[in-house]
Amino acid sequence: MVAVWCVDQGRFTSSNKNTMNAYIIENFGSIDGITLTERPVPTPGPNQVLIKVKAVSIARRDIYILNQVYPLPPKQGIIPLSDGVGEVISTGAQVTRFKTGDRVAGNYFANWRDGQIDMDIIDQLGCTLDGMLAEYVILNEDWLVRIPANLSWQEAATLPCAALTAWSALTGPKPVLAGDTVLTIGSGGVAVFAIQFAKMMGARIIALTSKDSKFEALHNLGADEVINYTTHADWHQQVKELTGGSGVSRVIETGGIDTFEQSVKSAGFGAEITLVSSAGVLNNSTVLLKSVLAPLFVKMISIRPIFVGSRLSFEAMNRAIEVFVIKPVIDKIYTFKQVKEAFHYVAAGEQLGKVIIVLNE
Repeated sequence: MVAVWCVDQGRFTSSNKNTMNAYIIENFGSIDGITLTERPVPTPGPNQVLIKVKAVSIARRDIYILNQVYPLPPKQGIIPLSDGVGEVISTGAQVTRFKTGDRVAGNYFANWRDGQIDMDIIDQLGCTLDGMLAEYVILNEDWLVRIPANLSWQEAATLPCAALTAWSALTGPKPVLAGDTVLTIGSGGVAVFAIQFAKMMGARIIALTSKDSKFEALHNLGADEVINYTTHADWHQQVKELTGGSGVSRVIETGGIDTFEQSVKSAGFGAEITLVSSAGVLNNSTVLLKSVLAPLFVKMISIRPIFVGSRLSFEAMNRAIEVFVIKPVIDKIYTFKQVKEAFHYVAAGEQLGKVIIVLNE
């Protein structure tokens, strides 16, 4: 069976309605290792749901998985991407949470319903479990959430990784309160959602970016102050000045070892640094422990590593998105034919917000 690209509809299709197209990671280490395949449309089991995928988004973790530098070893031949949304087409006989026509998203940690994550529920879509980069997917009903009613398919596809990570970074055991000051780093999906959610919570936001051209967009999203960290190499000094010397109460640390030392220096007494990533991209990104441990101790700063969030947190976030009419920021939209181009764009790390791939529209 040969897959055909339909120009008018903007998607791949098959000459047999019982087959579908799906991308897999055939080989690691290169975007060229992502391969288009054809396979039968799956049939849901008793507790499963068949979903017609409408849109997906690429996260930084998907690049790490492809390059095999992700903490959880991925399976070869896996369908990539954790972030995707679609319409319920059919359900198994024992499914009670969803019905045909429902608009749903998969949960990043498929089996993490609530509470503390542990190794027995560590499986992730697009890594150890087949992900969302296919025309149709089968997921257990407990792996799914309803998407916010106020979002389009493309907007909702941004939520499972970046949005939920930002939500968890701001809520968690010690939630951000109105009047707190939050520091964000960069203009990727997590940072952008953190700005939007923090503003919703009544916080003051200081945003870091490497480009002056992004200042206006970050201000429009809710950032009260924006600092260019390339022209201000010691940017923690600017953060201190903007906070009257007291420092921020929450750092959304997305820069990892590249920015951690200055994040500590930017933090105020009793602050929390939510560590979203430990990775770095700079060659000279060596954290000097002496310059970090002393202020951590003296200022009683907490470090909280976070890893996306549970299904119940996802559902709580979606309720907030509906109530406060939060609109995700989409940088660029690609077609199902342009998957490799989309991966290259995300790998370059220049986007503001999320990168989307549309299909089945």
